[in-house]
Amino acid sequence: MSESAYRVDTISRLAQWRIEALSSCTYRKSNPFKIGLWNWYLTVERNKQLFVKLYPEASSVARVQPPIASFIIKLVSCSAPIRKALAHPGVCDKQLKNSDDFIWGVDTTFVGKFIIDVEFLDLKIVPQPGGEPSSIWSGYFNEKHSLSTALSSLVRMLTDSIRTDITINSSSGSIGAHRAVLATRSPVFRSMFSYNLQENELSTVNISDMSFEACQAFLNYIYGNFQPDEFLTHRLALLRAADKYDISDLKEACHDSLLEDIDAMNVLERLQTAHLYRLPRLKTGCLRYLVNFGKIYEIHDDFNLFLQSADRELIAEIFHEILAA
Repeated sequence: MSESAYRVDTISRLAQWRIEALSSCTYRKSNPFKIGLWNWYLTVERNKQLFVKLYPEASSVARVQPPIASFIIKLVSCSAPIRKALAHPGVCDKQLKNSDDFIWGVDTTFVGKFIIDVEFLDLKIVPQPGGEPSSIWSGYFNEKHSLSTALSSLVRMLTDSIRTDITINSSSGSIGAHRAVLATRSPVFRSMFSYNLQENELSTVNISDMSFEACQAFLNYIYGNFQPDEFLTHRLALLRAADKYDISDLKEACHDSLLEDIDAMNVLERLQTAHLYRLPRLKTGCLRYLVNFGKIYEIHDDFNLFLQSADRELIAEIFHEILAA
């Protein structure tokens, strides 16, 4: 049997294992695949029932911080003229340490090719040395770049309005800030403050396309006061601001975050966002999710509506991807 028979394809939080054929009294174990912090395995066994297992690879990470997983798993038949799916009711906040922690016994008549489809909704860990479980996708990786200790004084300048010298006017409120900090982080702000522009004369910057809360999140990121929940809530607005003010690290942080949780509810919006803001990895991820992983069949009505208003260049890319697949 070829190596591809054991390969699990992944994109964002989705994993798919394509099973060509599985005869009675057969056991098969996948190659490891990476989702989150862990390598994972799937196994499938056919006896009177079909048994599917999902578990993390035994490692120091899994031993010290075993994943607390929420996911949807289903079997998708590829042999019939119409794709048929059989879904597990769902798993929520289940700690997975070994191969016996999740076993799904299925009574199915599937024959021929089928797909084991696993979509991780969340993965949590208990922080060291203890505390409440927290999601690894709520800013876990971006928070490392916040440098909260070194930037604590800079954060206080913003939160306590220490010696502010410019006012940021959002659509629903104003926030005091510092020209030097903004100019250091953004070449657009630096140009504003270097020439005889209105912002220089009036000591204000108008960002009328952002709410007060989104503007606060924008300044918090600039000053190093990274707030994971705030970032997730306003990441689309932050992406627009990062693009407008040429803050490349914020744009890339938004790019990474939007790529992490593609699903059927947001994939079309994400695809449009990727096209508008020139985010190649997000665009590729959305197209793979729709075409290579077959999710386009599950949202065909929404997809048809999307095509009616989408940019022609984007439509051409979509159909090129479909033809290539």
